[in-house]
Amino acid sequence: MKFTLLSKDPGSCARCGVISTGHGVIHTPIFMPVGTVGTVKGVYHKDLSDDIGAEIILGNTYHLYLRPGLDVLRSAGGLHKFESWDRPILTDSGGFQVFSLSPIRKITDEGCTFSSHIDGSRHIFTPENNVDTQRIIGADIMMALDECCPGDADFKYAEKSLLLTQNWLDRFARRFRETESLYGYDQTFFPIIQGCVYPELRKRAVEHALSTGASGYAIGGLAVGEPTEVMYQMLEIVCPLLPENTPRYLMGVGTPANILEGIGRGVDMFDCVMPTRNGRNGMLFTWNGVMNMRNARWEDDFSPLDPDGTSFVDHKYSKAYLHHLFIAGEMFAAMIASEHNLAFYLDLVRQARGHIEKGDFKGWKESVIPRISSRM
Repeated sequence: MKFTLLSKDPGSCARCGVISTGHGVIHTPIFMPVGTVGTVKGVYHKDLSDDIGAEIILGNTYHLYLRPGLDVLRSAGGLHKFESWDRPILTDSGGFQVFSLSPIRKITDEGCTFSSHIDGSRHIFTPENNVDTQRIIGADIMMALDECCPGDADFKYAEKSLLLTQNWLDRFARRFRETESLYGYDQTFFPIIQGCVYPELRKRAVEHALSTGASGYAIGGLAVGEPTEVMYQMLEIVCPLLPENTPRYLMGVGTPANILEGIGRGVDMFDCVMPTRNGRNGMLFTWNGVMNMRNARWEDDFSPLDPDGTSFVDHKYSKAYLHHLFIAGEMFAAMIASEHNLAFYLDLVRQARGHIEKGDFKGWKESVIPRISSRM
């Protein structure tokens, strides 16, 4: 993987660039739709690529490991072939899911033993077998196994958690270098910068992660309960310490405003389930604010979903029609809303790239955030 920095905004830390992978290029800043189990819920791959303009999607190691399982994925030739997606894929290590979904788990220096949320069967993730698992899945970019520290953890717990993550990272990096891709294209991995809300720990995490000489770096353990302003403070500490010639990925964030504020602080890559999850529940993000499509005010509003939107569905369907579908309980409602929201998020980062190139990103960001964050 190669990252080429193209432009920097003079009024902020925002930047744009290009990531080159074995499955194509990714223009940053970028939003990555979440395809946890091999699909972005409710959206055809053709629409993802042709209409929405997704350049990379995510898969999740925990879920894919449990179902369909590694034997199926290896027989299929990896996740790209299994789900018929020929653009880049990034996989999380599954660490967050282990800690958040499994009611029974035991974390030791060796790894994490957990119970499947599907059938209760017992499994273990170690840094070594996590590399092997992500090799079989075949993502272009894989995340190192880490422990996601709660946002309200005290310093003592956060420090202990970070030491465990650093130990796992060393073993993960070693195993990665001892193994090769199974499917004829290069893979890379990103360490995950942890440290909770403590500047000292975040700085230690960066210093240790840099020792791996990785191709990019992820920032984890944010948007997990800490105040939004604290998240921004952590980004202001971490991003300037990371190499300028590698991409920076803020994991699991967030609202459109969060993304623009993250870009302004030097982040290049984002993912979040919010566009599809909120879309399935009737919430649409638009250039004029946030809409609840179950609200009766849309019952006889025949205007387009988002006159300023770029997706096919933005101009094809009216607010009244989508309101009707949600009230009627039709699954097509979730499909339309998911496609719209993903298209909005991708358009958001595309416009951000354009303003970074023009050199006026900061002013544009400050003018657009109140509008897109308002409730219609």
